[in-house]
Amino acid sequence: MTKTAAVIGGGVIGGGWAARFLLNGWDVRVSDPDPDAERKISQVLENARRSLPGLSDAVLPPEGHLSFAASLEEAVEGAAWVQESVPERLDIKHAVYARIEAVTGGEVIIGSSTSGFRPSQLVEGAAHPGAIMVCHPFNPVYLLPLVELVPAPQASLAQIDEARGVIEALGMYPLHLKKEIDAHVADRFLEAVWREALWLVKDGIATTQEIDDAIRYGFGIRWAQMGLFETYRVAGGEAGMKHFMAQFGPALKWPWTRLMDVPEFNDELVNLISDQSDAQSGAHSIRELERIRDNNLVAMLRALKAQDQAAGALLNAHEKTVRAGTILSARAADITRPALPVVTLHRAVPLDWTDYNGHMTESRYLDAFAQSTDRFMEVIGCDAEYIAAGGSYFTAETHIRHLGEVNAGDVISVRTRVLQGGGKKMHLWHEMYLGEDLVATGEHFLLHVSLETRKPVDAGAAVDAALRRFADAQAGLPRPEGAGRGIGAPR
Repeated sequence: MTKTAAVIGGGVIGGGWAARFLLNGWDVRVSDPDPDAERKISQVLENARRSLPGLSDAVLPPEGHLSFAASLEEAVEGAAWVQESVPERLDIKHAVYARIEAVTGGEVIIGSSTSGFRPSQLVEGAAHPGAIMVCHPFNPVYLLPLVELVPAPQASLAQIDEARGVIEALGMYPLHLKKEIDAHVADRFLEAVWREALWLVKDGIATTQEIDDAIRYGFGIRWAQMGLFETYRVAGGEAGMKHFMAQFGPALKWPWTRLMDVPEFNDELVNLISDQSDAQSGAHSIRELERIRDNNLVAMLRALKAQDQAAGALLNAHEKTVRAGTILSARAADITRPALPVVTLHRAVPLDWTDYNGHMTESRYLDAFAQSTDRFMEVIGCDAEYIAAGGSYFTAETHIRHLGEVNAGDVISVRTRVLQGGGKKMHLWHEMYLGEDLVATGEHFLLHVSLETRKPVDAGAAVDAALRRFADAQAGLPRPEGAGRGIGAPR
């Protein structure tokens, strides 16, 4: 049964939470007095639909239903999770919690997106303090996986486990902090870098762009996949962390930073930084900058995913969970229904599959059809074990027709049938669909080879029998339009 999340506060963070829940199959009710809340969340959701599905090579659950409640009480009624993202004022948060608790009675976790308040501050005066806990995400919430989970001292183990379970089911990483502190952990790092950066700008040492360049071309990339301490462990060479500490420890006494001091936050400093920032990034609108950011994040996260490292390992684990709940007709049972085309691919189109025209680039059609061929090979028994034993299929000829546009975030399916099969030969016909619209076809002729001699040989008996079963059963289907068509020939 679809669960419902209540999002209280529909700003940048609240909108990101709404998108993360919606695209993972939750219904979402939003409560926000801002008359522009619906427009703002729609824009965030548009970016999320474009980027989040493409992180996974499995299709996310069907998108949940988004609604805007007339009152806070209406939003939280019957919700399985409440995410509070109201302004950073304790009086506002306390008033919101009192209204939520009057409806939920402490039976539902109330996660706070606060970036600074400790849970003991949040629960002051609460009737059910154990249900209120810090669940601090990072922007954009729909892409970045970290959630700092800081429960109040009154929280039970069952409540903490419930919160962890919800966060993990969204494909996020709950960093459970056992001891509370102002600004938690990650924002304290950001604050330290921010303070130092303010001094560097004020003292004329570096501009805003030069500081950003120092981060994005240097340690920012290392931190993205290895963090701080592991980075320094590697810097210590074969001797490891002790050597690094011995070598660079004395620098801690040198006047390298001004972290204990803050420049006066006056109009002069604000204008200096604002003017430099406008010169650096003013050519782009905020929406354009968000899309540039999302493009880069997806590309980096997918690169980490390919290496099964850091946030990429988290994506792979979540994808296994998503796949486990997805039923494709290409599973083993379909070999008992060989007269039907086999669904060999069902996935979202990631951002890095698109080109300068904004749609899926032509090489990715081949990539998608190649994945479909690989999946069909598995269905007939030409799997990793068979290939390791020395047999496989090599593609000899391919013809792809592009019949419609496919864009980032679109969910595509490929249905595969056998036009000819047996002995050394396998002739496949792939049809790519966007919904019920045919957007591309791929015709592929393959030869079975010995990986020892690299020459064509008959397929193994079991693979050959399975392939012939499909070929014979599908022989009575109408020949697909376009099969055998020469390039440039009229449709």
